[in-house]
Amino acid sequence: MSLYLITIGLIFALLLAGIGVDRLYRAFAAKNPRLGPFRKSGEGCGCCAARKECGAADFQP
Repeated sequence: MSLYLITIGLIFALLLAGIGVDRLYRAFAAKNPRLGPFRKSGEGCGCCAARKECGAADFQP
């Protein structure tokens, strides 16, 4: 039972860490607009040459 609770706690901690990293990235992008626009999640993986392989062929940077 304790392993189950530890696993749930670790998953929750990873979720919170991901949200924290996303907020830090947004804050950094807002403070440094000269580095380019903020990439929103769900709109492609970026502007790489492998668009065909990752399924983001219709993404226009």
